[in-house]
Amino acid sequence: MDLKKALLLLSIILFTNIALQAQIKHKRPAARKTAAGLKASITRGQALFTQYCVACHQADGLGVPHMNPPLVKTTYVLGDKNKLIKIVLNGFDEDVEINGETYSNTMAAHDFMQDQEIADVLTFVRNSFGNKASAVTIAQVKATRATNKK
Repeated sequence: MDLKKALLLLSIILFTNIALQAQIKHKRPAARKTAAGLKASITRGQALFTQYCVACHQADGLGVPHMNPPLVKTTYVLGDKNKLIKIVLNGFDEDVEINGETYSNTMAAHDFMQDQEIADVLTFVRNSFGNKASAVTIAQVKATRATNKK
């Protein structure tokens, strides 16, 4: 390869690298903002969980055998957000089997909670007790509340 081609190739590589670095730096603030928003939601959700949920689901999220279901890695928590939001809004009065154990205590409706509060507490639950799932947004809660039919 002659010198001109080598310099041209080197220039293209350097330019591409500089452009990629600029894109990465440009995107970092948005990623930090998203991470900070998630952390704030989880923090608010933890306080709400302590206020409204801990008595039944326990501080470790394991619930009470045969009464209050666990929140640890269950399809109710990690699955369909709309279904989870409806459980908070409407309560839950069915027997449910989780990991071979039946839970039968009634959960009261928490429809008095604001949309932000529901989003925060569910985001906390979906990201605690060994769970790792996407956040619940205010928009998702609003949409579910608007179409909610018990």
